[in-house]
Amino acid sequence: MTTMIIFLSLLLNFLSCVQSEEVTLIQPEAENGHPGGSMRLTCKTSGFDLDSYAMSWVRQVPGQGLEWIVYYYGSYSNDYAPAIKDRFTASIDTSNNIFALEMKSLKIEDTAIYYCARDVHYSGEDGLYYDSTTKLTFGSGTRLTVIPGQKSIVKPKLSAFYPPKSSSKDAVQAAVCLASDFFPKDISLQLAFGDKPKANVTRPSVLKPDE
Repeated sequence: MTTMIIFLSLLLNFLSCVQSEEVTLIQPEAENGHPGGSMRLTCKTSGFDLDSYAMSWVRQVPGQGLEWIVYYYGSYSNDYAPAIKDRFTASIDTSNNIFALEMKSLKIEDTAIYYCARDVHYSGEDGLYYDSTTKLTFGSGTRLTVIPGQKSIVKPKLSAFYPPKSSSKDAVQAAVCLASDFFPKDISLQLAFGDKPKANVTRPSVLKPDE
């Protein structure tokens, strides 16, 4: 009887230590991406069984409130917000205790702070159960900035078009110089016609800031 009491006492002490272990969710501070590119956000977990609890990804766009974008029940069932469905995929790596978010086809509007979160529901044989001993826990957040790509400088293609010869000395003639397929759209041309003074032509950019 005494042996049984000692065993139960040790078991209760062990369970108490396990339950009191602090839940932590560690995320990188910042990441940068580009439109159309891919990114993998990670959340390192400890203090609980990652395979047992429901998890979430939540983001906050600058100047807006929190937006739940992924609710991860497990590999068998997940919910994705319409804005990121078919582009983002959540997964867990139980061997390394990592909750991840694979992102592809990034957009400028994906710029936000992304938080991983552990839910208060855990998996059981018959579905999800509410854990009254715990609380919703958030990671510190990763600031993702989707930066527009910078276009490379492209030299212009030049084509010259000359007027047909005229027997009249008083005829007005014009030569055309066509510059095409260049970037940025600021260009300065210097035109010379025989012994005539050189002419400088400058055309400013007509591109919008995001082009």
